[in-house]
Amino acid sequence: MKNTIIVKATVLISVVFLFQQCAVVRPGEIGIKQTLGVIRSKPYLQGIKYYNPFVSRIIKINVRTVESFNNLPLPTKEGLSVNAEISLLYHVKPESANDVYLRFGTNYEEVMVLSNFRATAREISARYYAKELYATERDKVEKAIADELSGHIAKYGFVVDAVLLKDIILPPQMVQAIQDKVNAEQAVLKMDFLIAQQHKEAERKIIEAEAIKKVQDIITSSLSEKLLQYNQIEMLKSLMNSPNAKIIITDGKLPHIINTGEGK
Repeated sequence: MKNTIIVKATVLISVVFLFQQCAVVRPGEIGIKQTLGVIRSKPYLQGIKYYNPFVSRIIKINVRTVESFNNLPLPTKEGLSVNAEISLLYHVKPESANDVYLRFGTNYEEVMVLSNFRATAREISARYYAKELYATERDKVEKAIADELSGHIAKYGFVVDAVLLKDIILPPQMVQAIQDKVNAEQAVLKMDFLIAQQHKEAERKIIEAEAIKKVQDIITSSLSEKLLQYNQIEMLKSLMNSPNAKIIITDGKLPHIINTGEGK
């Protein structure tokens, strides 16, 4: 019985020791082995990795896209300060995981990424008016921050996936003033559109009136010729019924009448 207990204890200790000698690198992670302070040159990809826990350890670096939420006071072009809810999406390049750890340790997000992000966001926001941050130029601000930040941190092994300016919090009176100005600008654009439409409608009516006049002129001209022909016919009928002798000379248009007789 005593031997059985010893065997079970030995097996249990061996199992515990075995598990202490392995680490699981999951999908989306890179394993970095550090032995006596020296970093293994080639990082570990996903899977079970064994190591000597007395002299080594495996540090896991997340290489998935991470979203960092931030509430930042941002300066504006007119000298105001507005509160912004802004998110940064970024990830560590897998091939740069060793360098990232060597340079910044496991606190790389705060040390390198977020410190540069905050400074860049403030620098970019100062180029825009509060109205533009709040309403009209949000997409441009997001892209400008992402591009500028990428220029600062890409060389250290970080990729900026997106910057999302989710909300700009302004004093209520400023929000109302901005909204009133936007509404006024939209009203001006609408009026310009209506005026342009009226000009087009006036041009259309002028063209239509000119076309109608041409048609009427053609009809009037045609009627005048028909009326003249009718009068000629009536006159010829009257001459034919006259007892006097006549000579009628015509070129197909207007007849010339020569009276050769005397009335009885």
